[in-house]
Amino acid sequence: MKKLSIICSTTLSLIVFIFPFSIQAQESLQYSDETHFKNIRQLTFGGDNAEAYFSFDGKWIIFQKTNPKEGIACDQIFIGKVPEQQNEKFQPIRISNGTGRTTCGAFLKDGKHLVYASTHLASVDCPPTPDRAKYGNKYIWPLYDGYDIFLSDTKGKIIKNLTNSPGYDAEATISPDGKTMLFTSTRDGDIDLYTMQLKSGKITRITTDLGYDGGAWFSPDGTKIIWRASRPKTEEEIKEYKELLKENLVAPTKMEVWIANADGSNAKQVSHLGQANWAPAYMPDSKTIIFASNHEYKRGFPFNLYLMNEDGAELRKISRDKGFDAFPMFSPDGKKVIFCSNRNNGGTRDTNIFIADWVD
Repeated sequence: MKKLSIICSTTLSLIVFIFPFSIQAQESLQYSDETHFKNIRQLTFGGDNAEAYFSFDGKWIIFQKTNPKEGIACDQIFIGKVPEQQNEKFQPIRISNGTGRTTCGAFLKDGKHLVYASTHLASVDCPPTPDRAKYGNKYIWPLYDGYDIFLSDTKGKIIKNLTNSPGYDAEATISPDGKTMLFTSTRDGDIDLYTMQLKSGKITRITTDLGYDGGAWFSPDGTKIIWRASRPKTEEEIKEYKELLKENLVAPTKMEVWIANADGSNAKQVSHLGQANWAPAYMPDSKTIIFASNHEYKRGFPFNLYLMNEDGAELRKISRDKGFDAFPMFSPDGKKVIFCSNRNNGGTRDTNIFIADWVD
């Protein structure tokens, strides 16, 4: 896993880290207890495909893909039209320029532009992966300081470099009114959430507590935000967090779901489950939360999808893959859900994109 994707660009590597051996083949697209899914369909076949998100009109998705067999050595951004008919093929198009590493794409409201982060200005090569042996084989993510966020059209032409400060700028999403970008940055020394007014370029920091804050989304009604966060508490945890951060690294194995008002005020922790709870998003009612978690399994996997109320109550499990289900997002009309999974991968470590009709 994506990735456990706390950091969008490194999420997929989590699967390889957690599953050192071959995963038993999952030949079913849908498990018997997945009663909220209907007419499930697999959109991609092979490689690591993740962070798949709908356009504002629900007709397109944007995602990131790695597949060395296709010459894609590290994540690049693709878009594709959501098939309307059963026999209609899903035919994704690469939008990023094929150099550097990219992560976390999102459509703008006009449907003609999108944002994503890329390291291509820092280097045309894929950035190096951390040597985990140096850190006791702990699972860590790199916060590549070459990441900046770019505005592009749907043909791949970069219109503007939206960020150019030193440090990590990535994980961008867009408000429902299309005016505000929400993103993660290390520009002030910690891993925090920021907003940017797209018209003026004004940037505001909206989280300040020590710890990783990322993967943030607005609620469909635009009044709230939801994200994943780590909060080191003990002296040992704080020391480790700060030491890794100095090396542009983070260990994202302890995360919980947080919500706040759209300006960052009234922030509060929603989940208290332990382990890794992440990739959260509001459902269309702007009240119910869908997210990925491994809290049921001390060994760290599987990851499955869960629903809960805003207060953390009424937790219910909705997916059942034995490996990895994550990155859930609803279509704007609430009729479809898209997610990424290890299911039906023939025993490989491939992560693919799936779409299904949603059944309440």
